Amino acid sequence: MPEWILDKLDLQRLLTQFVEFLPRMGAAFMVLMGFWLMYRLSRRPLSSLMHQAGLHDKLVDLLVGSLYRYSLLIVGLVMALDQVGVNVGAALASIGVAGIALGFAAQDSLANLISGIMIFWDKPFVVGDWITAESEYGRVSDITLRTTRIRTPRNTWVVIPNKQIIDSVLENHSKHGELRVDVAIGIAYKEDVDQAREVLLEAVRSIEGVLEDPSPDVVVTSLGNSSVDLAVRVWIHAAKDERGTTHQVLEQGKRALDEAGIQIPFPHLQLFVDAVEDPVWEGAARHLLPSGSNGKG
Repeated sequence: MPEWILDKLDLQRLLTQFVEFLPRMGAAFMVLMGFWLMYRLSRRPLSSLMHQAGLHDKLVDLLVGSLYRYSLLIVGLVMALDQVGVNVGAALASIGVAGIALGFAAQDSLANLISGIMIFWDKPFVVGDWITAESEYGRVSDITLRTTRIRTPRNTWVVIPNKQIIDSVLENHSKHGELRVDVAIGIAYKEDVDQAREVLLEAVRSIEGVLEDPSPDVVVTSLGNSSVDLAVRVWIHAAKDERGTTHQVLEQGKRALDEAGIQIPFPHLQLFVDAVEDPVWEGAARHLLPSGSNGKG
């Protein structure tokens, strides 16, 4: 080493400062080791308690494997820096300002993250359930902290942000097991409702998957403009059969009503003319007949 550098350096002083600094380094290392051991020893019992409380596996992984772990790491790091003489107050203030700026920049992502935690906590649905959310119907294939993934009957993959699911009305078709399927069918006003009911009930009982208990029934839901509106109501075991059963009820119901001679009307407008005064007919004739004609003959 050049002599001019040795002249500038006070090796004795540096060595003394290094020896004085060693206890602080040792204390900082012990603090970090203490927090690391705390995490290692408390991780499994804490996870077990959360599982016993009924929390979802992914939520437990988030809370213990990420949130709890990094919280201990940050606290341990701050305390270790304090041991070596770093002004942690200024550092924490800088981190706080940066955190606020990051929060504003990623507020949508944070909203989806919080919504994902609420879904795991409240469990309005789980993987495997059939749901309708944001006008999308399908089976829940996966739930992440940011999105919910649905596989539709068309075999398409729909990804919905968790915030939209939390903020909208959600229908869970699988929550209570057995499911009632309501299918609307209309008959003409001239037809007998009791006869149509017997025909439809006989038709739906032959459909595979339709339960005998609770038994199917047919009720009048409204008197429409062109038809008496009926609802054929059948029960099935699982929500996965809902759409298929709906299609079969419509097809079997149409075929059975046709075979029984019961009319299914299409929308139409019926106009009744009770009495029209002679001046009206004369006025209509003047507009309809060619010019110069007197309307006679």
